Amino acid sequence: MRTLKLIAVSAGLSSPSSTRLLADRLLQAARYRLAEQEYAVDVEVVELRDLAVDIAKNFVTGFPSEQLQETIDKVTGADGVIAVTPVFTASYSGLFKSFFDLIDPAALTGTPVLIGATGGTARHSLVLDHALRPLFAYLRAVVAPTAVYAASEDWGSGGDEYTEGLPTRITRAGSEFAELVGARPAREEAEAEVDIVPFEKQLADLRLD
Repeated sequence: MRTLKLIAVSAGLSSPSSTRLLADRLLQAARYRLAEQEYAVDVEVVELRDLAVDIAKNFVTGFPSEQLQETIDKVTGADGVIAVTPVFTASYSGLFKSFFDLIDPAALTGTPVLIGATGGTARHSLVLDHALRPLFAYLRAVVAPTAVYAASEDWGSGGDEYTEGLPTRITRAGSEFAELVGARPAREEAEAEVDIVPFEKQLADLRLD
């Protein structure tokens, strides 16, 4: 059975935080959907607040600490990434952006990513499309169609006739993300070397009899 590695990156600053809670819920929804498809799933959550000092030092020295490098390797090596940030001044947090600034622009190429954000008011929900989605498009990731924003009022709310409740949005986003992760070729297959014809052989094939 193929084992899939999912990692959630939470930029929440407090403990506990609504950002971590949303990351956990999205991870749970995706894991449940993949289990239905009979995949074994390995999950992990990264709390960026625990790496804040290491991230800042990396910008000053140019070198990551062992723990930070290990975290970057886990994120870039995952089969799918869930990225959740609190909203500050109508955008992602500086800690969130700083971490992803340290990732090579090609390292997440083709990786399914599910984005989410939390904030005090629904007015900030556009952060998903004007900030987060472009960020991961730049990193060449495959962003799941449904992103999830959770305002303070969303927790414990079932929605109304016009708006889906948070649990429904989480389930749909997790299912879409799981489909992307499950459909992605195994890393060994994706990285398999292509048969290269030696240059001498190519020249020989071009020669006329």
